[in-house]
Amino acid sequence: MNVKTISKGVTAFVMLNLFTMNLMSQEMKKPTLDDLIPGGETYRTAENLQGLQWWGDTAIKTDIEEVTAINPKTGKESVLITRAAINDALAGAKLGKLSHLYNVKLLSPDKKQVLVTLPGKYIVYDWEADKIASKHILPQGAANTDYHAASNHMAYTIANNLFVDDKPVTDEPEGIVCGQSVHRNEFGISKGTFWSPEGDLLAFYRMDESMVTQYPLVDITARVGELNPVHYPMAGMTSHKVTVGIYNPATGKSIYLNAGDPTDRYFTNISWAPDGKSFYLIELNRDQNHAKLCQYSAETGELMATLIEETHPKYVEPQQPILFLPWNSSQFIYQSQRDGYNHLYLYNTDGKLIKPLTDGDWLVKSILGFNAGKKEIIVSSTEASPLQSNLYKINVTNGKRTPLDNGQGVHNGTASASGNYIIDTYSTPDIPRNIDLIATQNGKNIRLLTANNPFEGLTMPSIETGTIKAADGKTDLYYRLVKPADFDPNKKHPTIVYVYGGPHAQMVTGGWQNAARGWDLYMATKGYIMFTLDNRGSDNRGLEFENVTFRHLGIEEGKDQVKGVEFLKSLPYVDGNRIGVHGWSFGGHMTTALMLRYPEIFKVGVAGGPAIDWGYYEVMYGERYMDTPQTNPEGYEQCNLKNLAGQLKGHLLIIHDDHDDTCVPQHTLSFMKACIDARTYPDLFIYPGHKHNVAGRDRVHLHEKITRYFEDYL
Repeated sequence: MNVKTISKGVTAFVMLNLFTMNLMSQEMKKPTLDDLIPGGETYRTAENLQGLQWWGDTAIKTDIEEVTAINPKTGKESVLITRAAINDALAGAKLGKLSHLYNVKLLSPDKKQVLVTLPGKYIVYDWEADKIASKHILPQGAANTDYHAASNHMAYTIANNLFVDDKPVTDEPEGIVCGQSVHRNEFGISKGTFWSPEGDLLAFYRMDESMVTQYPLVDITARVGELNPVHYPMAGMTSHKVTVGIYNPATGKSIYLNAGDPTDRYFTNISWAPDGKSFYLIELNRDQNHAKLCQYSAETGELMATLIEETHPKYVEPQQPILFLPWNSSQFIYQSQRDGYNHLYLYNTDGKLIKPLTDGDWLVKSILGFNAGKKEIIVSSTEASPLQSNLYKINVTNGKRTPLDNGQGVHNGTASASGNYIIDTYSTPDIPRNIDLIATQNGKNIRLLTANNPFEGLTMPSIETGTIKAADGKTDLYYRLVKPADFDPNKKHPTIVYVYGGPHAQMVTGGWQNAARGWDLYMATKGYIMFTLDNRGSDNRGLEFENVTFRHLGIEEGKDQVKGVEFLKSLPYVDGNRIGVHGWSFGGHMTTALMLRYPEIFKVGVAGGPAIDWGYYEVMYGERYMDTPQTNPEGYEQCNLKNLAGQLKGHLLIIHDDHDDTCVPQHTLSFMKACIDARTYPDLFIYPGHKHNVAGRDRVHLHEKITRYFEDYL
């Protein structure tokens, strides 16, 4: 063999090895925090179809350049509107320019009109006439906008006052807020204005906070720190007073409901009668154990009737307004947990129960729409599994329930105007996102999107789920176990428990990757076992499962988490001497409590925005689950983690946001003082300028900080 041949052979060998090494490096590439955390520069998430909506019974898809109509029978697509056409009309009226069409909303199916929103502008474009049909130019500072398409009325707030069509509705002094969400967004409240069906009347909240103690938050970005106080009623203290007004745009006048003294009552779940002559709301006493569905006159504000009353020795928690049947204006659906799970009950307007529409050891999660022609209700529920959310139609006449989806995973549906079709967006542990058009009468399915795996090409951990028994020895609890991709069953792995554990949250589902968080996946790539358990007290398992924690938050939940650790220690690959815990908000309380109550189990903890002393928490949430400090002093004392500060043995990092107006910084700072007094030594990190969580680009920094703490000490 000559030298040239040998040289070629060596070169080929080297190139083959380089190719193999490059291939291996590609195969072994692991995701970064930027890949996994929202706000990361390379954040990966499943593909989606932005702006999917219904225009009558026509499905609408929006993108950058076009608005497309989809025939739900055939799947055939046709272009309705282009960005160029809208921008030409906007330019002609000197109203600005759209960079994409993702946020446009089609209005009545009887009109070829679309709502276009630009900063401070609500514009209706008529694409058949190719002109601007109407516009609302809002003043600087306008917020809480509420546009009613049929009447073309626009409500909004500036500072603490309410306006409609640029006319002031209220003129209130400092300390009184109108047209905004009240009761700290509890009881399903998310807004402060409610248009009547025809848009000729506007119900709105008026909240007097002037008697509520202010909590001092400080803006450190100013040259000299500036005080940003917030009205924050703590458990057992004086709360705000709320009433409901009704504004008539035609007369420019308002009336207020005559509900008597609104002290120590909550007004929730506002809905209008179909004829717009009266409206309904649920009044809840401050003890939150007695709810009343009340009907008020829209003309006089007088109480017309109390239709339903509901009591419970622990608490009643109304979350949904009543819904009238579109084919019978004298009948409505009332949602309640009275039988242990959230179910639907059919009533008439005299307050007489006609019949329960659903029952069983599962719950209705939401009502998606109606099919008036078939007298059907379309819902999502947990009937298939507590880990799932599936779509059903319910025949009101005979009660028959018919599944509408494939019976797997977590489904979110949007019903068309007639209820003959649904846009079904769903995921399973192995499917990141599929979107289907489903015909509700024959089940015909048209696929709109099959999302690719966003982590294709990366080495990802494996995920398992299962059940263990709760500390009561009988209740099944669902867990999720995340293992490294290069998992070695013969090796002892450090393990981190990610915990939330509180009401209205479920950490383990049958959706994409069983709802594993990006940070869980990241830590598994670094060799950790990641474990999450939905203890008693968490969501979607019924009232008894949730309210077992009543008057002693964190106690039963902690016992269940210890059962989870016992299960972990039974696994030969878990290092029982290296178990950590992390959580935020209620999970921050749980993390701190577990570190203090079980110092022999948990060696390292990172608690974010923790509730330390429930006496410092707000009235609505705190008193629902704990009663008041005056009526439950033993519970508040037992659950006050400052009293346990001396039991800290492991490494505990507390992270808090300096503008946290949900779980105020006093929790963390008072705990630090208690630890100093007890001669224990937690660590502290503050995120300036953030509220109850760290958002945006700083969120990657947050998770790097958490990671480093576990890397240093676990």
